[in-house]
Amino acid sequence: MKWPFAPLQVDLIDGYSASILPIVRECVEHTVKYLFIITLSIALFATWLLWSGHFDDPFLIALGVGSCLISVAISRRMKIVDEEGAPAHLGLRPFTSYAPWLIKEIVQSNMEVTGIIMSPQMQLQRSMIRVSANQQTELGRVILANSITLTPGTVTVRVEGNSILVHALSFEGAAEDLSGEMDRRVCALEK
Repeated sequence: MKWPFAPLQVDLIDGYSASILPIVRECVEHTVKYLFIITLSIALFATWLLWSGHFDDPFLIALGVGSCLISVAISRRMKIVDEEGAPAHLGLRPFTSYAPWLIKEIVQSNMEVTGIIMSPQMQLQRSMIRVSANQQTELGRVILANSITLTPGTVTVRVEGNSILVHALSFEGAAEDLSGEMDRRVCALEK
């Protein structure tokens, strides 16, 4: 993490001065690290609780909490708890603005792909398309690539720098990826 200002100096009682910037930096890094750990723990437990359906048995809930804590401890030891593994810095925006739009796009694409497959002529126009990725972070490009793959009829083949190679069943089906609407929405998540 870069600090744009010089270290702050604090005069101590006995006349010595010491820099507090390393202390502040360490506190911020620990706070961010624990924020990711807490976010991952909550996400794991919420997922376990929703998928298990055990809302009333304290013993099973305790086992679920234990399994989530073990998973977080293993992840922390492997040093994979970071902004990609637990993107706490994105907040609730992915769930309130992006996810509903993506679900709508997935349903629409699903209908289009079903129409192509069920058609007696099966008019496939398979193509490889290069889509520009204007995201500032690697996480943003990963979200875009995964969103393209989640949309039926398109699969992300390769992410290279600021472009994504996409295989599409039909050129019309890939029009959404070419239009850049998904790219703009993922860029809005990063802000």
